[in-house]
Amino acid sequence: MSYVSEPTPGRTNEDFVAAGPGWVVLLDGVTAPPDADSGCRHGPAWLVRRIGGQIAALMALEDGEPLPDLVAEAIKVAGEAHAGTCDLESPDTPSATVSLLRRRDNAVEWFVLADSPIVMDMGEIVVFRDDRVDRLPEYTVESVRRYRNSPGGFWVAGSKPEAAYEGLTGEVPVEGLRRAAVLSDGASRLVEVFGVLSWDGLLRVLEEEGPRELVRRTRVAEASGAVDVERGKPYDDATAVLVRF
Repeated sequence: MSYVSEPTPGRTNEDFVAAGPGWVVLLDGVTAPPDADSGCRHGPAWLVRRIGGQIAALMALEDGEPLPDLVAEAIKVAGEAHAGTCDLESPDTPSATVSLLRRRDNAVEWFVLADSPIVMDMGEIVVFRDDRVDRLPEYTVESVRRYRNSPGGFWVAGSKPEAAYEGLTGEVPVEGLRRAAVLSDGASRLVEVFGVLSWDGLLRVLEEEGPRELVRRTRVAEASGAVDVERGKPYDDATAVLVRF
């Protein structure tokens, strides 16, 4: 297993990654609009470390608890840590994507909440990605706020433990599984934003040249100024994990 996590140049890293024997935890903090009042004295970086650290601690116990239950418990614990100082009902309260991978016996379990993808090479390339945010009818600040953590909208980890049960989850057999990548959406941009790599090509870069090279190439593409700023950021935090089987 190998991974790298790099912030947007000049910014605090709002991604979180942790890994242990047979498991990976990756969170990508949702950057709030500049004029948003989150009602919270903490930002996404604080939240991803609280939720991600709690999930990692639970994963390390190896007790087999279902992945959505781990996420729900971590959101609950993180909420309790700042419920007395922050407005957790604010629609702009800090939030994050969650992507998990865990090997158990002869299967690999996966979980994705929001748009940080998991890519698996099983002889064919399979991508597990929660694309509900891509299907919103519009992307104004108000509409995204309205659809966040609501039926018919999209779900992220923030202050509502029930969001964990809106994530996508499943498992695949270890037999035939060659490798997998767990990515923040800042590390999947060469495929999803710039279109200069296929998913198979992205896995090859990770395998042959390593996660740091993937991020380097991403920074080069970002510097070209080709991002649609209506929906994307010129630069983004980038975290990539490669797991070999």
